[in-house]
Amino acid sequence: MQPRLAGLPPGELDEEQAKVYRSITGGPRAAGPQAFALSDPEGRLRGPFNAMLLSPPVGHAVQALGAAVRYGSVLSDRAREMAILAVAAHWNSPFERAAHEAVGRTAGLTEPELAALRAGTVPELGDPAERAVLRATIALLRHGALGDEEYAETVSRVGERGLFELTTLVGYYATLALQLRVFAGEGP
Repeated sequence: MQPRLAGLPPGELDEEQAKVYRSITGGPRAAGPQAFALSDPEGRLRGPFNAMLLSPPVGHAVQALGAAVRYGSVLSDRAREMAILAVAAHWNSPFERAAHEAVGRTAGLTEPELAALRAGTVPELGDPAERAVLRATIALLRHGALGDEEYAETVSRVGERGLFELTTLVGYYATLALQLRVFAGEGP
């Protein structure tokens, strides 16, 4: 399937779209080492970010939520990237998988860990918090909820705040996977 939404060159954005564009390209995603490009050589936003320009009020809120779950969370970088990659595998989102495998490598994920996540399985993890985050993510993806035991284990490892951030992260990346399928032409 081909992309359905043409990329908008920065010079053709209205003021509200330009604010969203600047939030994405000038915010925390653009700071530090880049694991994946936010825009193409002409400056058009890539992946899910391009569709955010369709509705600046919603696009700005969605991109701000994404920045919060990636850069303001108590979850470790490794745990966060494993959760994102589990969502990408569940929804078969090639863009999110490629982008976050690159980010995951910078966070220290190994090739065997990435391969397990790609296959939808839990890799061998020595860190109990990482295991709890990944188990909770998989339960949320499969069942849309956590049982009492899963809830207690996750809270004991990352706290209630961490679990709240994790459930938000799972919903956010599921939203991006859906938007990528609809607007960017990612197949099922």
